[in-house]
Amino acid sequence: MNLYTALVDDAGLFPPTSLHMDEALARNQRDLERGDDVLTHRFLCPASRLERLRGKDYRPRRIGLIADTSTLPDWGDLPVDYVEMKLPPDTSVEELAGRLELSAGVRLFAEVPPRKMSVDVPDGVGLKVRCGGTTADAFPPVEHLGQFIRSCVENGIPFKASAGLHHAVRHFDPSLGVDRHGFLNLLLGVCEAVEGRDPAPVLRTTDVGHLVRMATAVQEDTARRARQLMVSYGSCSTSTPIDDLRTLGLIS
Repeated sequence: MNLYTALVDDAGLFPPTSLHMDEALARNQRDLERGDDVLTHRFLCPASRLERLRGKDYRPRRIGLIADTSTLPDWGDLPVDYVEMKLPPDTSVEELAGRLELSAGVRLFAEVPPRKMSVDVPDGVGLKVRCGGTTADAFPPVEHLGQFIRSCVENGIPFKASAGLHHAVRHFDPSLGVDRHGFLNLLLGVCEAVEGRDPAPVLRTTDVGHLVRMATAVQEDTARRARQLMVSYGSCSTSTPIDDLRTLGLIS
């Protein structure tokens, strides 16, 4: 199992890139034609914009539906395979899954706060964690993100990540005055938890050389288990993750 295969979902419609639908679909089509293994080619689309997507000639190969409306639209004619929805207050993941009654082949990812969890997650359902946003307070502390990862690993809960993971390595963003989590840090944090170690140190490090050495030392069984758990993450750029991994020498 390559640690980076099918890692990045296409979130081009979302900030800060915020492409227009035509631009986002055109980029998705170009990426699909190039066929880079790092990309899932799953097009993340808000429920509120699904009708606009439906009116276009090009259809993505996969669609992840992001629930931003009170009720979900019909998507029967579209290749939706994931639905991502924020867990409502005082609602369990099991209750949300039962309420939605998604058809076979469509998987729910319930967005929860990044912390240690005591939630029961039914088989076939995953969690979603938000790693940042447009304000400094949207970035969870390393300790909370580490607790979330450990809970998912210990309980065998698959998860997706979203927002804020603009580059491979953790770095300071002067425009927000906050440290941005790196997607490589996150992925290696999962590997650390799989092997029974605390993910917080690797989540926190900005030492590029150390991260590269850790990444190249990941055993195949660990990589396979880590990617069963960390399903993918959404990136508004589909080129930056690939460029970063190439620059670090982790993919050819």
